[in-house]
Amino acid sequence: MDRTSALLSAAGVLMSISFASAQVTFRIVSLPSTTPPSPSIFISGDFEGWSGGDSPYQLQPGADSLFAITLPQMAGNILFKFTRGAWASVEKGPNGEEIANRVYTYGGNGDTVDITIHNWADLSGIPSTAAENVSVLDDAFWMPQLERSRRIWLYLPPGYDSTDTSFPVLYMHDGQNLFDDSTSFAGEWHVDETLNAMHAESGFGLIVVGIENGGGERINEYAPWIHPQFGGGDGEAYVSFITETLKPFVDSAFRTLPDPEFTGIMGSSMGGLISQYAGIEHPGTFGRVGIFSPSFALFDSCYHHTLSHTPPVSAKYYYLAGGLEGGQPPVAVATAQMVDTMEANGMPAEQMQLVVDPAGAHNEQFWSGEVGAAITWLFTEATVGSFHMEDHLLPLRVFPNPARGTVRIACPEAQTDVAVRVMERSGRLVMSGRLAPNETLDVSGLPAGLYFVEVQYGRFRQVVKVVID
Repeated sequence: MDRTSALLSAAGVLMSISFASAQVTFRIVSLPSTTPPSPSIFISGDFEGWSGGDSPYQLQPGADSLFAITLPQMAGNILFKFTRGAWASVEKGPNGEEIANRVYTYGGNGDTVDITIHNWADLSGIPSTAAENVSVLDDAFWMPQLERSRRIWLYLPPGYDSTDTSFPVLYMHDGQNLFDDSTSFAGEWHVDETLNAMHAESGFGLIVVGIENGGGERINEYAPWIHPQFGGGDGEAYVSFITETLKPFVDSAFRTLPDPEFTGIMGSSMGGLISQYAGIEHPGTFGRVGIFSPSFALFDSCYHHTLSHTPPVSAKYYYLAGGLEGGQPPVAVATAQMVDTMEANGMPAEQMQLVVDPAGAHNEQFWSGEVGAAITWLFTEATVGSFHMEDHLLPLRVFPNPARGTVRIACPEAQTDVAVRVMERSGRLVMSGRLAPNETLDVSGLPAGLYFVEVQYGRFRQVVKVVID
């Protein structure tokens, strides 16, 4: 059974659970004092594609509340937040802080849920949390392919101005979420803090270009294909903007290593979908691709698109999914299907990394915690000046593979112990603990099959596929 079949099997068990369902009414009973007069308020969530403000989901003035909306019957859980029409105005917590996605579980009876909104992102007065080496490259960078403009953020490695070194470049979507709590609509990724720490520890430097999402245009720009409910179709024009307009400008204005092996693209959710598309459609531009919690299930044309192109065998692809991410099929299953599709099409398995975290949810907190590992793996072969990042990575071997009875974790002798987790292909955790260097892990109690063995020591984490006979 391949990884996709195993994950589908696990998902099938979950989907076989029957949920009684009934409609639910959400009532806004309190708004912050900063709310403008006669606001337009929307509910946005996984049930409508996280649009940020789609007209069918606008709340209406309520007789016994400020605003209300009734959603029809659905099954299981939905995740959602409230906005004033765009993610830039998403709700925030009492102190202006990011809040987790709201969750509602449909039950057997109709519900009425009262909601208090404490703050709005654009009116909360949150101070900037961006590092000093993050700047706004342009507040309105023109996108001729789409005839609109976007704000562009720029992260430069520490000491950039005092050296003549050229650096790899990573293009990232949802730019307002990468560096700064004050601009984020769902929490920031802490890309600047992560890269500054990596530079301080090892000297690794990377330029990051963050592209603001278009709010109401986000799905249109991040989807090359049209979804009958959610829209899309501008994805190729958006990627062409990056390849034909933005990248040439960045390469001319800054010291970059412009070749594919030094050029990456990364995003989450719909940003993961468009990153997959960009890597496959433009292998001569993007050789390092980071795909977090991708929306493959909404646009299954991505699988046909991947199969219809020659695999970029010299590229590297890093896939991340969480065990708590839903969908039909669940995100972990849809992501594993893409890895299988890539491999079936001739992409070398060693050029791809699939990480499934059983505790991972569909949010910036999850992605923020993984961005350092993804950048490390994607750019381990990137030579910057005299620095070669592979020289700074600690060696790790998990053997024998295939294994029978025991697995040995071979780490550097300097490590006193390492954290080990073993997961099924569905992402379900089956073993965890700590081992001394070269200590044997007893897997005799596990059924035969493919597993993910995650080993973590210091700030380094590696996930290895292990077959147990």
